[in-house]
Amino acid sequence: MTSPSPPTSQDLPAFDAIVIGGGYAGMSAALQLARACRTVLVIDHGQPRNQRAGKAHGCLGWDGVSPAAMLETGRRQLLAYERVQWATDEATDAAGSLEAGFRVDCASGDYYYAQRLLLAHGVEDRLPDVPGLAERWGKTVLHCPYCHGYEICGTAIGVLIASRSEAMDQVRALSQWGQITAFHDGALSASEVEELSLQLRGIGATLEKEALVGMTGKASLTLADGSSREVEALFVHPETTLASGLAKCLGCATEDAGCITTDSAKQSTIPGVFACGDAARFAGNIALAVGEGALAGVAAHRSLLGLLP
Repeated sequence: MTSPSPPTSQDLPAFDAIVIGGGYAGMSAALQLARACRTVLVIDHGQPRNQRAGKAHGCLGWDGVSPAAMLETGRRQLLAYERVQWATDEATDAAGSLEAGFRVDCASGDYYYAQRLLLAHGVEDRLPDVPGLAERWGKTVLHCPYCHGYEICGTAIGVLIASRSEAMDQVRALSQWGQITAFHDGALSASEVEELSLQLRGIGATLEKEALVGMTGKASLTLADGSSREVEALFVHPETTLASGLAKCLGCATEDAGCITTDSAKQSTIPGVFACGDAARFAGNIALAVGEGALAGVAAHRSLLGLLP
């Protein structure tokens, strides 16, 4: 795809700010800008990260509410501000600068101009390649104990270890919530399995020596020898990548983990471009996303006033 031409002096920005992503961070950022009497466009293609989850937890005032209801309420409140517009579309490309403004191109063929950009498009999760996991993602296949652990506290909990080097930390992080059994995908050698099994036993956990090859029912785990193990839920460590290539289009630096590099004001390494939520912190937490969005929105407004360095 050919990158869009950067705005020119004849292209007057139509919005003070464009927010890419209408999730918790994006709407929180847009709300701060709206309350500062700024014109804001939110571009969102309707694929929230936690859309498979029945309930969201850990966000004060919203604990136990469905993600869909939270997003719908947020959108309704946000669009009550007359200076806010919403485009149901996918932002596919972007270019520009602090001095000239920014242009965003969308999959529909529409394009928009703004003085500031806020990247709140979130991330995508790639689950381990084990049959049955994807169908149960967000239900009995989980990634965050702070979001889902309380409801299964004290039960038999499985964890699919991401690697031998991370196994101990993964199990320790879950040990507060229940009796942990670790599983592997077959990548470990027999000697590594024996060694890790001893290490995990030392912290009160067990390791299944047979590889995990599938998941059926609610949370029945099938092992390579044909046997099965029942758990209340299985925690996994998905491969997480940015849900959009806009940061790369704009030249924003990224961290080793893959998230967009930002300063304390959530501004990226490209002046005038801000990032917040999961795109800037691989946390997967609604409360953190809302807080980061608010910070980014305020910072973007201050940038418009020339108050940021």
